[in-house]
Amino acid sequence: MLKHFRVPGRLAVKLEELEVSVPAVLRKAGLPRDLFQQTRVLVSTGELFALWRAIDQVSSDPLIGVKLGVETKTERFHPMAIAALSTENLVAASEHMARYKKLTAPEEILVELDEEEFTVGFRWLLAVDDEPPSLTDYCFSWMRSLARHGSGMTVNPLRAEYVQQRSNLRQIERSLGCDIVVGAPRNVIVFRAEDATKPFVTRNAELLDLLAPQFEEPLRQYKEDDSFLELVRRTIQDKLTGHRPSIDAISGALHMGPRTLQRRLQDSGSSFQRVLDEARHQMARYYLSNSALELNEAAYLLGFEDPNSFGRAFRNWEGMPPSDWREAHRPTKGLSFPGQGNSRSNRAEGTSRRRNRG
Repeated sequence: MLKHFRVPGRLAVKLEELEVSVPAVLRKAGLPRDLFQQTRVLVSTGELFALWRAIDQVSSDPLIGVKLGVETKTERFHPMAIAALSTENLVAASEHMARYKKLTAPEEILVELDEEEFTVGFRWLLAVDDEPPSLTDYCFSWMRSLARHGSGMTVNPLRAEYVQQRSNLRQIERSLGCDIVVGAPRNVIVFRAEDATKPFVTRNAELLDLLAPQFEEPLRQYKEDDSFLELVRRTIQDKLTGHRPSIDAISGALHMGPRTLQRRLQDSGSSFQRVLDEARHQMARYYLSNSALELNEAAYLLGFEDPNSFGRAFRNWEGMPPSDWREAHRPTKGLSFPGQGNSRSNRAEGTSRRRNRG
């Protein structure tokens, strides 16, 4: 399963159109200032959620997600949406997007059709926290835009169901043009079956055939990029034995120059600092799940100068102190780090014990 999302550059344009400061959003989210200038904007699930939480906070508009999801002009839809619009109807469009999403990001689009209703839901496969409200609103609003543009009619959902309580229910109802249900088991948007099966006026089988190869190449590229990022991440983790590895050390281990490594990471939508942070985060979760390690030992093994620095970093990752996280995640027997045997943890513990004895 791929671990990154591609954020459309169109999002930055729409934020600016709605007078939401993109630099302020990126700063609040803790993301690179040049994120939207990168060749492909790739982010993890945590970074995607941080981006949308920052949009919520910076905009101060309770309907910002709904507004960002409104699209009326074909030229403003991204290629996947144009392909979806070229299918038979909303059901076929949603199924097309569901297949593409499942192959290119850690997300599933769930669709269900019966005699009366057509339901669409979004599942974030690597999510730890609840999805930001504005992201849910965006997904629902964008699906309504797709239905309206494809059918050529003013289609409104039957209802929208939210897991979380919302303080602006009446505003959302007016904006989406449907009833709102809160406290639902999952976030879904529901259309009438008759609306979801109406033929699309944008139906274009020839265009769909032309676009198909364009999806295969990005898919291949995504897989290559993700494999390279995973290689760099694993190499960093191998070097995390009491000090923070430098880019020179990692590039040397990969038999390439530092500039080449930086360029390939940037082409993959990432950076050395981001991959280093991901590697430390992943290893931190592993170490804290291992009751044999004290917090100061884990901090040392992850290359932090002191436990306080580790604590601050962990709060940024998980939203809680490492001690609280450990308490909430009891160790599991036979735990081993993904892709590695127990020998690594034994070496890590041995290194830590030798340091303490010294």
